[in-house]
Amino acid sequence: MHHAGRIHSLETFGTVDGPGIRFVLFMQGCALQCAYCHNPDSWDTKAGQLRTVDDILAEIEPYVPFYKRSGGGITVTGGEPTLQAPFVAELFEKCKERWGLHTALDSSGFCDPQHAKRLLDTTDLVLLDLKMIDRAGHEHLTSQPNDRILAFARHLSDAGISMWVRRVLVPGWTDGMSELLALGEFIGELRGVDKVEVLPYHRMGVYKWEQLGRAYRLDGVPEPSPDEVKRAYRLIEQGKQAAIASKSAKTAKAAR
Repeated sequence: MHHAGRIHSLETFGTVDGPGIRFVLFMQGCALQCAYCHNPDSWDTKAGQLRTVDDILAEIEPYVPFYKRSGGGITVTGGEPTLQAPFVAELFEKCKERWGLHTALDSSGFCDPQHAKRLLDTTDLVLLDLKMIDRAGHEHLTSQPNDRILAFARHLSDAGISMWVRRVLVPGWTDGMSELLALGEFIGELRGVDKVEVLPYHRMGVYKWEQLGRAYRLDGVPEPSPDEVKRAYRLIEQGKQAAIASKSAKTAKAAR
């Protein structure tokens, strides 16, 4: 079965999307419209270039030794890669068959796990963007509620798939104290979270909004300071420890 995928762009030397040096494939199309998106040109599901899995394998091949030696691999991001799950599943399967590459899926989790079953079967790591825990806040930020996303996170936890949980820190939007504590508590209830990453909001994609003639809602929002990033890590950790403590208290009670 040969799938064609709609591709936004690709990068042969990625260092921020998973461990090691990675091939990073940006898929076209997304169901969320995050106010801070730095690739709003990746939302449209009809845009992008149609490429086959074999096309992409040919792009990866010359660099495989770098990826392997650095403990890297391939990351598929977007847009939202689960919208093209059959294509990404086939690509991951071939990367494993040919080179034994480590596979990472960078997803918002806005996805039905049943729809992505074959893809998740061949995914080593999910980089999961938990944009907001507060449901109304999430809808305001992204145009969609987060029920499916939280359910997807629980599914990954139950399925034993490794995760890095990421939070884009947007001052005044995603950095509230109760929001970050709630994020930590949610993470504390999940299994398989190997790493938590706080990604400081940046304005590098603002020009794309202007090119697309879209109003940029975060105009005037500053990038967070290093201290604000530290505070976020601290609050998330605090929430996580609270969840772990309450879980062990429940276990102890049940054992009595």
